[in-house]
Amino acid sequence: MSTGELRIIVVDDHTVMRAGVVALLAGENGIEIVGEAGDGRAALGLVERYDPDVALVDLRMPVLDGVATTTEIVARFPRTRVLILTTYDTDAEIERGVEAGAIGYLLKDTTREQLVDAVHAAARGETVLAPRVAEKLVARMRQPVQVPLTAREADVLNAVADGLTNAEIGRRLVIAEATVKTHLLRLFAKLDVNDRTRAVVVAMEKGLLRRP
Repeated sequence: MSTGELRIIVVDDHTVMRAGVVALLAGENGIEIVGEAGDGRAALGLVERYDPDVALVDLRMPVLDGVATTTEIVARFPRTRVLILTTYDTDAEIERGVEAGAIGYLLKDTTREQLVDAVHAAARGETVLAPRVAEKLVARMRQPVQVPLTAREADVLNAVADGLTNAEIGRRLVIAEATVKTHLLRLFAKLDVNDRTRAVVVAMEKGLLRRP
């Protein structure tokens, strides 16, 4: 291995896909594929053995999935940068991958040139995101923070939706009427409303209150 060559491992449970990624990178100057794995547990063994600069990791795999694998690598082998390479671009998948500590998140429709550039950037410690992924993250960040209701607040709001008075809510939930009023004040603040009816409407619009 020549000086300055990046050591890479490729982790994907789909043999054909893994072979394709390896083929894309194998002939690239400055990059050496030092190992391949079909699941996260095997990937951890490769990281421990070869101390790669970058681990290209799929998200959905047997034994240990991509998020758990990323978390383990980041915690145990912080020198190795994890670059997620997957077909999944849902908000939940992206958030899980980024929160686990992945330095980048690419989709499998990326070009060879983009992949090579991403590997080098990841090795330098730079964040790498596929355009669609970046757009989703920015859109997510622009959404107002949604404060979840506590179980008791949800109970109170459901009772309000049933048309109960504060006294009736207190009897149903076996709490003091003053406590009911306290919960309502907190609900109003969380939902940015000034009355009971609006609280129910806004909570339902935000998906915080489920009604049959």
